Amino acid sequence: MTVKVYGLECSSTKKTRQWLEKNGIPFEERNILKEPLTVSELQGILRLSLDGTEGIIATRSKAYKDLNLDLEELSLQELLEFIHGHPRLLRSPIIFDEKRLQAGFHKDEIRQFLPRQTRKTQWLNWQINNLNLAKG
Repeated sequence: MTVKVYGLECSSTKKTRQWLEKNGIPFEERNILKEPLTVSELQGILRLSLDGTEGIIATRSKAYKDLNLDLEELSLQELLEFIHGHPRLLRSPIIFDEKRLQAGFHKDEIRQFLPRQTRKTQWLNWQINNLNLAKG
């Protein structure tokens, strides 16, 4: 299962790349300024989103503020076409695989992309270390 990282050249995308490499997780990276997402790709990402378009749009970004957008006035199709033409509106990076999606780099949330056995082993090691500290 290959993780996809779609984003801008920014510190969050760099942190994501470093984290995935450090944890041995294979990934494909794509600069969305050089190769904007198609409407169809955006629809696929939205299928994984729990928060819909709000989860992937960078409403605090300069691009969003400069465009003075009212998202409520646009149909979903119009919004996706607009995002295709203005990729800086997306949160960066958008990290996903076949089942999971994360928008932006969040140290705790990105762990969802670790294989289940790795997460389990890390959790057991954490419990052992913290129980030993509590005893001694």
